[in-house]
Amino acid sequence: MTGHRHLLSPIRLRGHTLRNRIVFGAHTANMSDMGLPGPRFAAYLLERALGGAGMIVAEPMPVHRTGVLTRGNFLHGTDEVIPHFRKVTEPVKEAGAVILQQLYHIGAHGDSDLSFAPHWGPSGGPSYHDSDGSHAMTEAEIEELIDAHVAAAVRCHKAGFQGVEVWAAYHSLLDQFWTPWSNRRDDRWGGSLENRTRLSRTIIEGIRRACGEDFIIGLAISTSDSHDVLLQGESLAEIVAMHDATGHIDYVTCGHGGYLDFERLMPTFLYGEKLTAPFTEELRKIVRHAKVTSEAHVRTPENAEAIIASGQADMVSIVRGQIADPHLARKTAEGRAEDVRGCISCNQMCWGRRSRDYWISCLINPSAGREFEWGGDRFTPAARPRRIVVVGAGPAGLEAARVAAERGHRVDLFEAQPRVGGQFRLAGEQPRRGQILDLLDWYERQFEKLQVRLHLNTYAEPGDIRALSPDAVVLATGSLPDPDGFQRWMPGADRLPGIDLGNVWAPEDVMGREAKLGETVLLYDEGGSWRGLGTAWAMAERGHRVTIVTPEPFIGKELARTSADIGLRPRLARLGVTFLTEHLVAEWHGDAATVRNLLTGEETRLAASALVLSTTNRAFDPLSADLADVETHLIGDAAAPRHAPYAFHEGRKTGLAL
Repeated sequence: MTGHRHLLSPIRLRGHTLRNRIVFGAHTANMSDMGLPGPRFAAYLLERALGGAGMIVAEPMPVHRTGVLTRGNFLHGTDEVIPHFRKVTEPVKEAGAVILQQLYHIGAHGDSDLSFAPHWGPSGGPSYHDSDGSHAMTEAEIEELIDAHVAAAVRCHKAGFQGVEVWAAYHSLLDQFWTPWSNRRDDRWGGSLENRTRLSRTIIEGIRRACGEDFIIGLAISTSDSHDVLLQGESLAEIVAMHDATGHIDYVTCGHGGYLDFERLMPTFLYGEKLTAPFTEELRKIVRHAKVTSEAHVRTPENAEAIIASGQADMVSIVRGQIADPHLARKTAEGRAEDVRGCISCNQMCWGRRSRDYWISCLINPSAGREFEWGGDRFTPAARPRRIVVVGAGPAGLEAARVAAERGHRVDLFEAQPRVGGQFRLAGEQPRRGQILDLLDWYERQFEKLQVRLHLNTYAEPGDIRALSPDAVVLATGSLPDPDGFQRWMPGADRLPGIDLGNVWAPEDVMGREAKLGETVLLYDEGGSWRGLGTAWAMAERGHRVTIVTPEPFIGKELARTSADIGLRPRLARLGVTFLTEHLVAEWHGDAATVRNLLTGEETRLAASALVLSTTNRAFDPLSADLADVETHLIGDAAAPRHAPYAFHEGRKTGLAL
């Protein structure tokens, strides 16, 4: 326990003992099956309980038909969920974790496509989730929602949950009532602080009466300074103190951001860590009964220990960190914090998939959401150890080699470069993306422990591979930039006119510092992802004058699903980067480009010392034809160029199958 003794110390809530201060906090996993929790969701939570989390707060349960927000939400208003949730709660408790469920209603910020109902809010303000307005609730409807919260809590109690977390964060329904800007009512539910908090206090009092004194009740809040109209620190602290004084709430958990500043709600690497710790430190000074939980970018055991040890909070909520490594708590308790696979704060497969209404997963942990199929994030030894050769140490090859070695196979890993990582290492060289480099260091530590033989600076030839007499070969040789500069929205031109004039580079050339760019650079970004935009950011920080040309209507289209685009565009603009949307590069002249407006067809000549093309790569597979008589597995970009999550997924899947 040395080094993390504060984090690993137990704590009691309403008679229940948490084995440590690590919470796997509430988040929408979107894993329901026709509105019911099934094997996917049950195994997802159980894996984090087996991984040592002290408390798990299950996915938010909408309390009312007007609060449904995702396709994967659980059924509201029916006892049908109770026996199904028992199959979730009982194994989690047997694994040693305390389990609660969050209760929520989004208020005005609903989604008509999913609820097919008016958004209920205090005063009929606009939705910040879509373009709809909301319905100003009548007193009878307010009473209906009070009853709905209490009824949902009773179902949770019957389903084996040891408590509930009442959601008042991110400018949701209860926060909307608290906030004068969104609560314009002049009845007993609006105006004074007493009136504006009446709804939340009445709900909590009702839950306490209905569910008893040994039932944990938490309160979820969030802090934001993005807009003056939102509740600021002192006002929010006063509201928390009012609820704490009732003695009914057992903890308050504080997140960051909300529907008016969504990019902060699940902060990517664009933002600092431990975002709410300063405010939770102030909350601890005013509460008398409730414990305080700090969340928002508490990724690592070190972050968490620092928060607890310094008195900034009683507990920490680590969500994405335990999606990335469900055994974070257990490894820390065993003195193996260096073995924790750290979240890289990318949001690509957690919020990125949820934003498209799929169940969530993880870029670096493809077992997330597949625990019931793959046996969690643990490995069963192979029936017969085999000799495995992996060629290519990018994401696919790294994961295939690690998993094969975890299962007891003898693994040789060949990499042509002097370091592991491939293109993923170049991504780690982009601004603020050092967490990727930390992950690559983690792989190297795992290889040392697992006795994977790593051959760096080695371009594997067929003869080298055959000399090892492998039982199976995994080809993860990646992809290369398209040498022809093909653009998908100029499909009739197989090759960019003028590309042979030179001064044309790929993002890999730029990040590898092989490109000779000059002062003024055009970057054609076809993907709207970090490959091009992170490269533009790096070039701007190095002093180049950068113009981004994209066929899309805005910069960062692919990043929009992660919310990272919202924070990236201002950073690029402050660095002097200019944006030219809905254009393509019609021709390169060696010192200028002709760009074409996709809306009007008008062409303009833009001077530039270099052109960087972020277009679709081409698969690189130099070996499979010569190894046709050997068991081979072609994975990752070598099979088809894609984003990194699919390379990690195929690496894991292949390693499990060997």
